[in-house]
Amino acid sequence: MTLPIAFILKATTRPEKSAEFEALFRTHVESSRQEAGCLEYHMLRDRDDPSLFVFFEVWADQHALDAHSALPHMAAFFEKRMDYLARDFDLQWVEMLSPSSASR
Repeated sequence: MTLPIAFILKATTRPEKSAEFEALFRTHVESSRQEAGCLEYHMLRDRDDPSLFVFFEVWADQHALDAHSALPHMAAFFEKRMDYLARDFDLQWVEMLSPSSASR
């Protein structure tokens, strides 16, 4: 049995780029949720620090995450990410201990 791939990604944007970053990723949330293998995809913002965005993603397996990461818009963003970010992503791999809400 293949276990889901889950992670929390924190993106600290340059303050002057926060609105642009938010607008860009708001367009990606729903399309990402429609991808094969996407179980959860959430974009959040820290209440106290509007330049800090948090993504919680769960993918069916590594293949699904790799396919998502290879999409042209994701690959293009990754190449230009430091135009938006104050520092590179903080990525935390997590283990799912409860079922995905997508499985309800």
